[in-house]
Amino acid sequence: MCYVFITGGVVSSLGKGIISGSLGALLEARGYRVSCMKLDPYINVDPGTMSPQEHGEVYVTEDGAETDLDLGHYERFMKHNLRRENSITSGQVYAEVIEKERRGDYLGATVQVIPHITDSIQDKIEEVGKNTDIVLVEVGGTVGDIESLPFLEAIRQMRMRVGYESVIYLHLTLLPFIKSAGEMNTKPTQHSVKEMRSIGIQPDILICRAERELTSKEREKIGLFTNVASDSVISVPDVDSIYKIPLVLAEQSVDQQVQKHFGLQNKASELDLSAWKNLIEKERSMQAGPSIAIIGKYAKSKDAYKSLIEAVKHASIALGRKVGIQVIDAETLSDTRAEEFLSPLDGIIIAGGFGNRGTEGKIQAIKWARENNLPCLGICLGMQLAIVEFFRHVIKLPDANSTEFNKATENPVVCLIEELKTRQSNKHHMGGTMRLGSGNDTLLEGSKVHSIYKESIISERHRHRYEVNPDYLEKLEAAGCIVSGRSEQEGYIDVIELTDHPWFIGCQYHPEFNSKPLSPHPLFISFVDHANTHYNRNT
Repeated sequence: MCYVFITGGVVSSLGKGIISGSLGALLEARGYRVSCMKLDPYINVDPGTMSPQEHGEVYVTEDGAETDLDLGHYERFMKHNLRRENSITSGQVYAEVIEKERRGDYLGATVQVIPHITDSIQDKIEEVGKNTDIVLVEVGGTVGDIESLPFLEAIRQMRMRVGYESVIYLHLTLLPFIKSAGEMNTKPTQHSVKEMRSIGIQPDILICRAERELTSKEREKIGLFTNVASDSVISVPDVDSIYKIPLVLAEQSVDQQVQKHFGLQNKASELDLSAWKNLIEKERSMQAGPSIAIIGKYAKSKDAYKSLIEAVKHASIALGRKVGIQVIDAETLSDTRAEEFLSPLDGIIIAGGFGNRGTEGKIQAIKWARENNLPCLGICLGMQLAIVEFFRHVIKLPDANSTEFNKATENPVVCLIEELKTRQSNKHHMGGTMRLGSGNDTLLEGSKVHSIYKESIISERHRHRYEVNPDYLEKLEAAGCIVSGRSEQEGYIDVIELTDHPWFIGCQYHPEFNSKPLSPHPLFISFVDHANTHYNRNT
């Protein structure tokens, strides 16, 4: 088993996740079994309870783990999907060690960060490595962060634990361009590497982020002061598409340097990057296309809807149409302002989420899209609110609501399944469990969604605890909103569509988690295609 550890310095948000996923794609192309991990230093057990406004989206794996958004980057670049063991937090590690201490597993020993916490981290890393050739391990945060120290100590020890030739360290740093001086400043990188060396880690490869490509002289200077070979000082300039990064790394033979360190031979006869090159060429030659808005309540964070935005981009590249994407704060929408915001658009996506804030604005957006034949895709909460809007304004039940927002509503068209069982059995018990991870859905033959997927049974990922109330199904379908997808086992309502609308679909699952640049999701392709038809009709 071979381990590639990716650390960061100077500042955060430099793109360690994209670098990790891109290098993983190259090593997969070389024929290796590759997996990626994220070590997050926060004390939360997982990001499921963290605000997307602060932390970015919560990514959901097939087996139902709520993880950091970087796992989405890994999966989009790589062929194989990941599982809950690929995401580790300080909270998970400490909780596990404390539980062992309470059980007496340490036989009365004093439990300490070293060796107990660091051993636990290393055990988890090795567990992921059992079924792969190479594990790429990204350490969250930056060198110098107090929270990251146990993880950095653990990966330092890994070289002694598994052998020098089985571990390689990549360090990602920023080279700021000082306009007043007219030069690239290498000092932050030098100090970042110095900090790494002070804790016992000498980077083998430096990934240098900058506005432009580094000159050979700059690479030599950086190598001299950081004790890294100049060929291993890798220049990653700003690019107009993150999907160019695998090609940027391949041009500088990063994958080959990793192979050489590990003493690995190519499993593939040659490195075939034609799919990535074709993708970039398609992206470069896109024509003007539709304007699409995501209606959500986390408009200030570009990472809150990361997978959703990328899924739209994947579809736009496949269709050769450059889509303008914006996020509209649902709280700014009202009955009087919906037209102002939505009339210039060619399609809207009603995003998922939890809580009451912004829901009435989303309902107004749904109503406007329904009445004006604007392509509309409702995802998770977006589908639930589409149901609420339909009952309020088409079926004329003005008090229709979800019990998430009004527990006393007389018409709970969306509710916890446990609440539904309570009403049916007259028991005084409330509660519900969240549906997390992949589940199968059966699609209605002859429906729009069936024609989009071209399959009768699909597998998609869920993250929600409320469901459409089946007690209202007869009224719903009689008014022209059909149920075109149901969960295979429980029969939950997972897809709805309007029969008298050009393109109006709601899905309870999150299709964006199954979209990749080299295999765009069919639902987003269909949505963007109809948005483009709307665009062509109005230009």
